[in-house]
Amino acid sequence: MAGVLEALAPVIALVLGVLLDLFSKRAQPSAEDGDPDIQLRDRLRQRVRQYWPVVLVGVLLLSGCGAGAPFVRTIYVPDGTPVRLRETIHGAKVWVKDADGQAVPGRMDLPEGWYAIPAPTGEE
Repeated sequence: MAGVLEALAPVIALVLGVLLDLFSKRAQPSAEDGDPDIQLRDRLRQRVRQYWPVVLVGVLLLSGCGAGAPFVRTIYVPDGTPVRLRETIHGAKVWVKDADGQAVPGRMDLPEGWYAIPAPTGEE
């Protein structure tokens, strides 16, 4: 997160500088304007200086880098494809067969490295 802030700091400073320059140029007199509204210019400058942290947080949240959220990649797994467990699943609800071959509900830990394979159609 700190690296992202360091990388975005020059960009944000440039954007704020352009906005401040834009507001100050609009407040300067021109041929069409009479006297410049110095109080308005000063209020706008004060607001930009006061709210730049809010703008910075908004830019970070809108860019998807809020609160150190990890980058997530989603991969489509076709139906019927076996997958290998990346971590142990504790207390998974499973069906096990008893001595008579009947399916009985149970719980067990599925260790990391095991494969999960869907049952063929029509089987439990």
